[in-house]
Amino acid sequence: MSTLYLLRHAKAGWALPGVRDFDRPLDEIGQRDSEEMGQLMALNGYIPDLTLCSGALRARQTLAGIAAKTDTGKVIFSDTLYMTDAAGYLDLIREQVNASSLLVIGHNPMMEDLALAISGDGDEQAAAALNFGFSTAALAIISFKGRLADAALGKGRLEAYITPGD
Repeated sequence: MSTLYLLRHAKAGWALPGVRDFDRPLDEIGQRDSEEMGQLMALNGYIPDLTLCSGALRARQTLAGIAAKTDTGKVIFSDTLYMTDAAGYLDLIREQVNASSLLVIGHNPMMEDLALAISGDGDEQAAAALNFGFSTAALAIISFKGRLADAALGKGRLEAYITPGD
């Protein structure tokens, strides 16, 4: 059994003139929400062995907020998570052959597309909430019977979908 935690970065401010999208920081709400999600993860026992985090500033700041409240395991930063699609996310997940629980901190629409594509079944309330869109700082918890290296479309089970304030 393995677990995949998909976390969309927290709310970021708009890019200021001369600031690249990659370098947009979290706003005050995003900073608060990332710490709140870290606390929710700790309370629910959602502790990854490994974290893959986009190199974008808002993703790194989301990780920092979470890490202030819970263990995130070993961390690997990947700019690929900023540039690729949901299939690219799945490829990166499959490469983590030694992780039985993996947290991916990335971007939409990739997070939403991936969560919907790999979840074959699961909690009906979680699926209904996710169908309304993958909110900033939201976390989808998806389990697999086998290894994450064998994760495939429709093979996961959506266990929960939580947002700040849950």
